[in-house]
Amino acid sequence: MKVNALKGMRDILPKEQKIRDYIQGKILETYRASGFERISTPILEDSENIDKSDGGDNLNLVFKVLKRGEKLDAALSSQPDEKNLSDMGLRYDLTLPLSRFYAANRTSLQSPFKVIQTDRVYRAERPQKGRLREFVQCDIDILGDSSVNAEVELIDVTARAMMNIGFSDFTINVNDRRILRNMLENMGFAKESLDSVCITFDKLDKIGSSGIETELKEKAFPESAIKNLVDFVSSEITLDSVAARCSDAAITDDLRYVISMSEKVSGGKYKVAYCPNLVRGQGYYTGMVFEIACPGFSGAVGGGGRYDHMIGKFLGEEVPAVGFSIGFERITAILLDNGFKIPSEKEKCALIYDDAVSFDEVLSFAAELREKYTVSVIKKAKKMGPQFAMLESQGYTKFAQFKEGNWIIK
Repeated sequence: MKVNALKGMRDILPKEQKIRDYIQGKILETYRASGFERISTPILEDSENIDKSDGGDNLNLVFKVLKRGEKLDAALSSQPDEKNLSDMGLRYDLTLPLSRFYAANRTSLQSPFKVIQTDRVYRAERPQKGRLREFVQCDIDILGDSSVNAEVELIDVTARAMMNIGFSDFTINVNDRRILRNMLENMGFAKESLDSVCITFDKLDKIGSSGIETELKEKAFPESAIKNLVDFVSSEITLDSVAARCSDAAITDDLRYVISMSEKVSGGKYKVAYCPNLVRGQGYYTGMVFEIACPGFSGAVGGGGRYDHMIGKFLGEEVPAVGFSIGFERITAILLDNGFKIPSEKEKCALIYDDAVSFDEVLSFAAELREKYTVSVIKKAKKMGPQFAMLESQGYTKFAQFKEGNWIIK
């Protein structure tokens, strides 16, 4: 039998779990104080839903589940292929399950629906620092509101959650896919090729303008269109310069409004910035997209955007939707690497007992101590030295023992 967790997944010891519980609790507290309500959905989704979700590269990372019993036998005896053998998969994010949930339950839900999801998701990718195969996301979404005030509210609530767990020096980057697509089309790229161009453009910070040019040439896009884009990205990119190449002023006005309003709300406590090459990998995003950047961490620690078409795949009618997700594993790792400690935490006291005192008296005294301490009731070991050493390593600073008819605390 193997004792180690599967690759890309991990066991969590009590010390870390306590910090994780605290962080998630503060995030939930912030979300709920802003009027959002929590739901839960199953970790498994129908394969058809997953395949039609426009999840971008994430669709290549789905953990698929084999059919069972007679259905599996029948599939194996016919023409066994990937689609024929599997009929469900583990969710790769929380947006698809939320969309299905809303379609199934909308008559029982308030509109607009402000919703919380904090749960585990799964992606079959190569494990590395900051990337696991099983991880927690903390999402808030607003469904049924087409106003860009929904974007402003999500940025505000998410930023307050970040600040409430100890972050201050972070930037929320914002872009709008509609602006980017409009600009690229005006540069000479065909409408049907824009998703591929956007994927390359998203790498600007990593590969630079020369890398953009090389990759687009490898994809055999028109030389004139490539030149227009490379010339554009070789100079300073501002919202004004992008707006000048966008034929729909209303889109850029929406983005200016969200950035301006979010900056006013932030009061300088965090930054809100236009990021021209921000695309986000999921194909279901239809408008504005966001990411949270933190100094000292190369990847985003949160992200989201508007996905107005997803729920319509279930209902046959459009429902506006926008969401923002905090990357729980990444922010937790950053806090732990910086020696994070739970603020205002009670001292830990170990109440060590033996048969010299009745157990009901032990529990009664423990209840008294809990007014001041976090108390754990522990049976006295034969060798107390190693027992004390272990307790101290777990953060216990006080010890209570029954001696000569009295409880002694040291």
